Amino acid sequence: MSTVLDTPASAETRGKPDIVLTGRRVVGGIAEGEALVTAETISGWGGVSPMTGTIIETRHELRGVSFAEKVLVFRGAKGSSGWSAVFHTSRLAGAAPRAMVFNEMTTKVALGCVVMRVPSVTELDGDPIALIDTGDYVRVNGDAGTVEVWKKR
Repeated sequence: MSTVLDTPASAETRGKPDIVLTGRRVVGGIAEGEALVTAETISGWGGVSPMTGTIIETRHELRGVSFAEKVLVFRGAKGSSGWSAVFHTSRLAGAAPRAMVFNEMTTKVALGCVVMRVPSVTELDGDPIALIDTGDYVRVNGDAGTVEVWKKR
């Protein structure tokens, strides 16, 4: 007996996106999925459990929430250069986000995107934090530098 999992429709079956943002490629590739959005920066070392992708920083608005298998939309990275090591470990543990969209480019976040090997876009022509809500369906095309958004209904 086989089990059919309830999976969300892909971008191809959703029709025209509600929002299309254009920005700068950080890491190429295409990924899509449910958005997880925070207006706060994310601390790697001591702020994320790399084995689960869960935010563990005490005062963070996403404390207790995992970014695993989500499209992470966030302001940027904070903390030490350990940020990339934590995010690399999350990839090795199978707990990395599917893609990343962020506002503030730093060497920490750039290296984190590279070591995770997830499509990533920054410097968008609209503020992704203001335009994308947690739960929206997002397709990140790192090759083209675009972010397509289907608003949750």
